[in-house]
Amino acid sequence: MTRHLARGLLVLTALSVSGCAAFSPDSGMTDVSDLTNQTINKDVAFVRTAEGTGAVEARVRQLLSRTLSADAAVQIALLNNKGLQAAYDELALAETDLVEQSLPPNPVFSISRISGNGASEIERQVVGDILALATLPFRSDIARDRFRAAQLRAALATLRLAADVRRAYIRTVAANEMVVLLTDAKATAESTAQLAVKLGETGSLNKLDQAREQVFYAETTADLATARQTAASTRERLARLMGLWDEGLDFRLPNALPSLPRRPLALPSIEADAVAHRIDLQIARLELTALAKSLNLAEATRFVTLLDIAGISRRTRDPEGPPFRERGFDVQFQIPIFDGGEVRVRQAAETYNFAFNHLSERAVNVRSEARDAYRAYRSTYDIASHYQREIIPLRKIITEEMQLRFSSMQVDIFALLTEARQRLASLRGAIDARQSFFLAQADLQTAVNGGGAPAAVSDNPTTIAAAAPADRGGH
Repeated sequence: MTRHLARGLLVLTALSVSGCAAFSPDSGMTDVSDLTNQTINKDVAFVRTAEGTGAVEARVRQLLSRTLSADAAVQIALLNNKGLQAAYDELALAETDLVEQSLPPNPVFSISRISGNGASEIERQVVGDILALATLPFRSDIARDRFRAAQLRAALATLRLAADVRRAYIRTVAANEMVVLLTDAKATAESTAQLAVKLGETGSLNKLDQAREQVFYAETTADLATARQTAASTRERLARLMGLWDEGLDFRLPNALPSLPRRPLALPSIEADAVAHRIDLQIARLELTALAKSLNLAEATRFVTLLDIAGISRRTRDPEGPPFRERGFDVQFQIPIFDGGEVRVRQAAETYNFAFNHLSERAVNVRSEARDAYRAYRSTYDIASHYQREIIPLRKIITEEMQLRFSSMQVDIFALLTEARQRLASLRGAIDARQSFFLAQADLQTAVNGGGAPAAVSDNPTTIAAAAPADRGGH
């Protein structure tokens, strides 16, 4: 009997091991890379060797050797950002959980020897957790769902970093463009203020007009200092996101934001696209699936939470008689007198209901976020286009006409300078409008694919998973 039980445990263990998960060569990064490439068409790398580090550094140096575009800045960050590498390390840890949950429990072998008065007794036992072996396929299936969710979380971290880099790049270039504009405006305002002082000394300009020119120069100087600080701060944030060290901080950026596209995107099915592609929704769906399987497992093991079987072999030597051998088995299980599993089943059910309601709420929010992002995209495009096609050309015409009238002495220098100040305000408004459009364009991409600010629950891998019932039958 003992021999048969031991063999049975070995057979069950062997059958269980045959279906176990094994460590993948890349810790599950292939799916993350494919998803990222399909969404934003960028390469990612999980750097774990010296050769990989060297390849990444060479690629980063190559990209930094040219004036950075937004796509190049995103690519550098995806290869070089250490926080993203830490997110990939979390994926590797999640794979260890998958492998651990796919392994059957190790059988326990024990041996004991008792002797006295010339007699001795040797007992051997092989103990196996039958319940854990029986539920192993279910637990392994749940672990695979959660590992897939971990892959999606790694992809979501990648998209979030890409979105943050793109926004930082837009703000940095716009800040640089504003610095150039205000630098020229300050030089003009300084010359005007000096002229006003000289005219005031000759009595040709009253104190009110002198003060107006001087305060414009002072305000422009303050605006330029603010713009320079903004440009420096946004550049530092961009450098942090790209993970640059000392040798890469002198990267070059264009002097101005690009022109607007000829026409905006038409996205009539943006809500359906967002629901189908949002990674945070996919994560919530996988978590809900895993919780449903956990609920079924909790119900299946409601009454039997402990089932151990042991094969026993005992050999006894007695000086007054011949030695003899005894064989048998021992079964241990809990009697559900006080706890019939209602608590575990209720916990599993309520956790599932929590996740289901949160998923439903998230789906509603995703549709709303997509609509709002597209409306912001279209409105900012219309505003920026209005500046580019109407306001700035008209300001140019006014400036040219004022210069012609100044040349013919129909207006004085201060009328010309007043118009220059108005043109400066329009140019600043145009820069702000283009920056708002490109930021809205980046937000639109994140609204469809994911990568925005972290949500309260669905993007936290521990919130739902930690609330799930134990997968080993509750013991």
